[in-house]
Amino acid sequence: MPDRAVGLPIAREGLPFVLGAGVPAVVAGVVGWIGPALALAALSGYCAWFFRNPARDIPSGEGLIVSPGDGKVIAIEHEFESRYLKADCIRITVFLNIFNVHINRAPCDGVIHDVAYQPGQFLVASNPDATVKNEQNALMIERADGKKILCVQVAGLIARRIVCWASPGERMAKGERFGLIRFGSRMDVSLPLESEVKVQIGDHVKGGSSIIAELSCAAPS
Repeated sequence: MPDRAVGLPIAREGLPFVLGAGVPAVVAGVVGWIGPALALAALSGYCAWFFRNPARDIPSGEGLIVSPGDGKVIAIEHEFESRYLKADCIRITVFLNIFNVHINRAPCDGVIHDVAYQPGQFLVASNPDATVKNEQNALMIERADGKKILCVQVAGLIARRIVCWASPGERMAKGERFGLIRFGSRMDVSLPLESEVKVQIGDHVKGGSSIIAELSCAAPS
């Protein structure tokens, strides 16, 4: 899959917000409306910062699973994932607040087995019910060893737009950018039970560079 956001300091999806506040700020400044000009300039600057797209050093290692987003680990649960994987798994949830980078990255190398969008509610993303009730977009990724990883973009109270650039059949590299959510959200990653979790609840992680788990690289039986 081509990394559609590589080399861009701001995600393309953020440009309408940056320009939507920046252009009126310039106009207001020209006509002498200093207060509105400063307010609009601050809003434009925040939007540019929110949609920032930093480069990341991706750790090497075939079995390493990296965080799909920047934020705080708020849940590590053993559960039966009934919608997509239909198997027992470990779910790691990362909460992205409005100050975090919101570019989403692939947690591992693999082929996108399926992409499934689910309309839903806009509960606060830290609410446990958001896992199944909120608007979301799920990527089922199959690794070369046959193991499947589920990565879900979940909209939150403020986030009302999920962007996904990935399509079924495409191959993704670990840490590759595949989408974003605006403005505030969460990422759920469901892993095989034998995964060795490398994070704890409360840890702060960075998308693409923080290792959240490790899987055995043994070939499938």
